[in-house]
Amino acid sequence: MQTHLVIDGERRSGSNNETVDVFNPANGELVATVDSGSVEDMLAACNAAAQAQKTWAAVAPRQRAELLRKCYDVMMANQRELADIIVAEHGKPKADAMGEIGYAAEFFRWNSEEAVRMHGTVSVNPSGTARMLVHHVPVGVVLMVTPWNFPAAMITRKVAPALAAGNAVVIKPAKETPLTALALADLFENDVGLPNGLINMVTTASAAEPVKAAMDHDAVRMISFTGSTPVGRILLRQAADRVLKVTMELGGNAPFVVFADADLDLAVEGAIAAKMRHSAQTCTAANRFIVEASVMDAFGDKLAAAMSAMRVGNGHEDGVQVGPLIDQNAVDSVDGLVKGAVDGGASVVTGGEPIDGPGYFYPPTVLKNVAVNDSVCTEEIFGPVAPLMAFTTEDEAITLANSTEMGLMGYVFTQDLQRGLRVSEQIQAGMIGLNRGVVSDPAAPFGGMKQSGLGREGASEGIYEFCETQYISTNW
Repeated sequence: MQTHLVIDGERRSGSNNETVDVFNPANGELVATVDSGSVEDMLAACNAAAQAQKTWAAVAPRQRAELLRKCYDVMMANQRELADIIVAEHGKPKADAMGEIGYAAEFFRWNSEEAVRMHGTVSVNPSGTARMLVHHVPVGVVLMVTPWNFPAAMITRKVAPALAAGNAVVIKPAKETPLTALALADLFENDVGLPNGLINMVTTASAAEPVKAAMDHDAVRMISFTGSTPVGRILLRQAADRVLKVTMELGGNAPFVVFADADLDLAVEGAIAAKMRHSAQTCTAANRFIVEASVMDAFGDKLAAAMSAMRVGNGHEDGVQVGPLIDQNAVDSVDGLVKGAVDGGASVVTGGEPIDGPGYFYPPTVLKNVAVNDSVCTEEIFGPVAPLMAFTTEDEAITLANSTEMGLMGYVFTQDLQRGLRVSEQIQAGMIGLNRGVVSDPAAPFGGMKQSGLGREGASEGIYEFCETQYISTNW
């Protein structure tokens, strides 16, 4: 198992001789110990990326495309092995981990096709005295800071379009799940043959100083971050010092709106997908269930039955649908939100107490009669808890859905398509699932409104995020 930093194609120990222990959240056992990079290591990675980027930017788009397509092929050929690493360090069920690798790999296939379709324009200025040429050039070296909940996909969703556009990258993966990132780096260099220095991985025990040092490096012109909104605000302030380009996918607080005319079985199926995929630790997870009062009991009972039937356990075991939370702090946070809601008058329909034993498990939990301003509704839960609140009018449902500073994802369930589209357009979120509980797709623009982020990843828009638009005026 690869445990060293990846800088300029070399596998290095950290210059400070520090390490990071990686634990299996299903049983608390040590999985591996990886090297922890210092400020000096991060700067070395930036230097390597700066050199590699100059050569890579001159590579023909078709050649870049073929290498990206090979990244897809290699990931799929190693899907099971990569999924095993995810399960070991993250804990999510094996089926979810396999799905993540397939999703993560698809960003390379999609962007291999986008690499040869980056369009510019040629036009005549209004006075007829010049030709205006507009094209898109690589931004340069991109610093990427990725979270632990999708150890593969949150990397490839950034790396694939960045490389397709002609950039080099320095990646700081989450300290909880660095093994997947390091395994990917090995595959891309050894099996694909990407140039040394194009992808650099610096795992760190503490991110603040190395990340700030990278942002201050002359060659770094962009930071792409996925993580919490508070950390995103800090990075935005730091990026302002050098006017770095940024893309940020931040926190979520997704409303899940169920109208009385909805197919309740379909709504419950969508709720399980929207809430419980990847052990409910996703930024797009349904966070607040806003249900029309006349079907509250019916929907709540069906949802509770479905959630209580889900098997909780070690992700390597057959049939497990819900794995552990990432650590004890996560369990304490989720439990605190549940107990706070109960103290505020909510009732527990199912679940509601941490599971004893090794590992960091919390049972699928449904809460009814939750107060709108309760913390379980205003904070991102990041755990298997579904708080239900009632509404009586369409306007009330929209108001409740928008009563948050976050705007990443929303869900609407109704059999009235006109209403569904009308409500979807009024929900302040970058993505809406209309009668669907899963919407993420490499071919679709992923991103949020308000304090849920800046920019888009995926789709045709994604590759242009890693470019600068240049205009050339000439006359022939």
